[in-house]
Amino acid sequence: MKVMNQDELLIAELVELRRQHRTLDDEIAALSKTPLGDQLQLKRLKKRKLQLKDEIARVKDKLYPDIIA
Repeated sequence: MKVMNQDELLIAELVELRRQHRTLDDEIAALSKTPLGDQLQLKRLKKRKLQLKDEIARVKDKLYPDIIA
């Protein structure tokens, strides 16, 4: 059984967060197309999408730190 190192764990987390972000994007697009789309649900999905975007940025910062010379 292979033990994953820290970078591999971060990459796996990043892949999953991006997958969730794309899924939410699809859900938001579908809900937006319906004339009687649930506005509260739409707002919640958009808020969650922004949270995922922030989490993706956090993981990317850990994975690829911005080193100032």
